[in-house]
Amino acid sequence: MELIAEQYMDNVRWFDRELGVGRSCDVVSRDFLIGGRRSRLWVIDGYGRDAILERMGAFWLRLPPSELEGLTQMQEFADRFITFSETGVSVDRQEIVSSVLLGKTLLLVDGLEGAALMDAKDYPGRGVSEPADGKVLRGSHDGFIEAVVPNMALLRRRIRDPKLTMESVKVGTRSQTDTILCYLEDKVDRGLLEEVRKKLTSIRVNSLSMGQESVAEAIRPKQWYNPFPKVRYTERPDSAAASIMEGNIVVLVDNSPSVMILPTTFFDFTQEANEFYFPPLVGSYLRLLRIVVFVISLLITPAWYLMVSEPGRLPDWLNFLSSPEPAALGLLWQLMVVEFLVDVLKLASLNTPDSLSNSFSMLGALILGDFAVQAGWLGPEVLVYMSFVSVASFAQPSYEMGYAFKLLRVALLLVTAAFDVWGFVLGVLGILVLLATTKPLVGKGYLYPLIPFNGKALRRLLTREPISPDNT
Repeated sequence: MELIAEQYMDNVRWFDRELGVGRSCDVVSRDFLIGGRRSRLWVIDGYGRDAILERMGAFWLRLPPSELEGLTQMQEFADRFITFSETGVSVDRQEIVSSVLLGKTLLLVDGLEGAALMDAKDYPGRGVSEPADGKVLRGSHDGFIEAVVPNMALLRRRIRDPKLTMESVKVGTRSQTDTILCYLEDKVDRGLLEEVRKKLTSIRVNSLSMGQESVAEAIRPKQWYNPFPKVRYTERPDSAAASIMEGNIVVLVDNSPSVMILPTTFFDFTQEANEFYFPPLVGSYLRLLRIVVFVISLLITPAWYLMVSEPGRLPDWLNFLSSPEPAALGLLWQLMVVEFLVDVLKLASLNTPDSLSNSFSMLGALILGDFAVQAGWLGPEVLVYMSFVSVASFAQPSYEMGYAFKLLRVALLLVTAAFDVWGFVLGVLGILVLLATTKPLVGKGYLYPLIPFNGKALRRLLTREPISPDNT
């Protein structure tokens, strides 16, 4: 800890230098005479609330010298003359600099020991509109934004319980990013909470340039070859609040419009917010349909390739599957080309202006697909199967899980092409082994509640149960 100096001007010169006064155009400083004493205020332009700072400054300038007579501690000054409620006093220079860069207003007064830090900030940010992913037909249409304070307020609005705890952790030696652990004090697993807290405080990085993804990569197990996502994200406050009520931990990272839900298991990705805004029977149907379609999307192209790659392998009633039209490219190359072509169209759509993206996606798919068939590059059957796979991928609310299945489907296709039936069987077994050996960030296991088995919890994940006092 580096304490502030005893001499006022030494402190002024040090803070001017460290904060970049005169070097950075957004660092604003202002000198006052408060009760006849020299004073200086520092604030980052765009953070400070002008109306609050102006009102406090006008009040300080009217103070007569007699009001400050005998004062030697900044805490005494703050208690008597700083009306803003979120005010603290510090004597640690580095802590003070970090606080100013986080948006707080710094005040030094000659002859007073310590520095006042007023949290009169207002972060720039967009409105809490509905997020692009996780849209619902009914239900709330607000979403998290890039500022952590409004995100905490969105959760407080839904959980008005004094047991709801927001625990702050600073991450990043340079960025000093606010990371918030949000949980219910009386429902959270204390061992799990301590494990998450330990992982966050042990992060040693300069900055969290990619927000919550930087946090996830810094604390995830070292399994670079494993595509399964270790963290579930959501931009919906209602989904995050429901997870907290169930005893989970939500991690909010400043500058990120999505939050992390821990612990995360494979079966958590079978749920979607829309199911809970429909009656239980309809919600269960939608969930089971999504699971079945997603499993089929993993296996359909490798299985179809296996069936049609060798004549006479199919029964008579499935013979219509075994005669794909001839094309210039081999069947394996056709499937691989379309797999990558779908991703090219997605990337192109993301980088296309909003007003043109939908039209571009449809026209690109139609023109490229029709041209490829007419030119004899691809067979129409390939486009049919890959169209189903592409549509099925959008039924999965997690982009990370969707791409994990895509990579596994391509790997299974290549193994099947190389080793025929044995390749398909070994490929499926390999996927199951990879799934079983996936290490979660925290928690009982990636396949919980299947391994270790918990029938009641598994039933709740696979079907939409009616709301009960213990079920959010």
